[in-house]
Amino acid sequence: MTFAPQKVAIRDRKIRFALVGCGRISRNHIEAMKHHSHDIELVDVCDVNPQAAQQAAELTGATPYLSLDALLQHSQADIAVLATPSGLHSSQAIAIAKRGLHVMTEKPMATRWKDGVAMVEACDQAGIRLFVVKQNRRNATLQRLKHAIEKKRFGRIYMVNVNVFWTRPQEYYDSAKWRGTWEFDGGAFMNQASHYVDLLDWLIGPIESVQSFMGTLARDIQVEDTGVMSIKWRSGALGSMNVTMLTYPKNLEGSITVIGEKGTVRIGGVAVNDIQHWEFLEPEPGDAEIRDASYQTTSVYGFGHPMYYENVIKVLRGEAEPETDGREGLRSLEVLIAAYMAARDGRRVSLPLDY
Repeated sequence: MTFAPQKVAIRDRKIRFALVGCGRISRNHIEAMKHHSHDIELVDVCDVNPQAAQQAAELTGATPYLSLDALLQHSQADIAVLATPSGLHSSQAIAIAKRGLHVMTEKPMATRWKDGVAMVEACDQAGIRLFVVKQNRRNATLQRLKHAIEKKRFGRIYMVNVNVFWTRPQEYYDSAKWRGTWEFDGGAFMNQASHYVDLLDWLIGPIESVQSFMGTLARDIQVEDTGVMSIKWRSGALGSMNVTMLTYPKNLEGSITVIGEKGTVRIGGVAVNDIQHWEFLEPEPGDAEIRDASYQTTSVYGFGHPMYYENVIKVLRGEAEPETDGREGLRSLEVLIAAYMAARDGRRVSLPLDY
């Protein structure tokens, strides 16, 4: 892959956004854009469901479209946000890039490795930006953990455990034909736990290899509703990730535990929102207020979308570099694909994958 020159920065007006996909996650994007209304103008919304498109248009004042092709023919947007089924992200991003618009895509950026790579290459060739939403990285709890790791407070990290114990009833999968399919959705790891897979590399570092088991234990879907993954990092650290969408009767836990030579931290809650244990050999003054970073939430999405948009705005203004661009998105996609390969073939899969 080669880097291409980027479009001219937008400094003299509001940045015009188009939102493609008006379903479950779209409200988070709409609210984030409202939060940055001084810099953002939502000009178009698009959904194949006429009712969803119309409701989004009435909520935002944007022009509704029923197809991406129609939007691209008429839109004056600078950037298009993809909040569509994951399996559509690649073809849609490539189509948007060919029209010269920047692209922001929800997680996962794609459901196949080759599709993720194709997205990055298309945006490079068009000279436009590709952003992959990783809003959980901006959570105050995880920012504290990231800072502690960067300061080497743990010393050598020995073990890491991630749990995602949530619930998705059959009605959730039945609500749309694409849900629970390999082509468009992916399973518990690819879809619901994608942001937690991202933490494995972003926080701890490059992964050497993974092994995994996955099963469809209770839901009538193509993909897994439950799975476990064992991880070995290049640093020598060992870890595991346990994921299920079958927790009774509601979402229970989204957590990460890091055990190191000089420190132990556990961040739990329903969505890594509660610092439950924070202990280091060498205390620092800020440790006494560490629980101030915890927050209450019933949403597994967290509150990071507005902060994520802040970086996107600065990048398009020419004031910053992207925190999570297409290449950064490929890092977690690579781990996901390796996990699925390991479960399918019953073997350990080493990284990087063959390009």
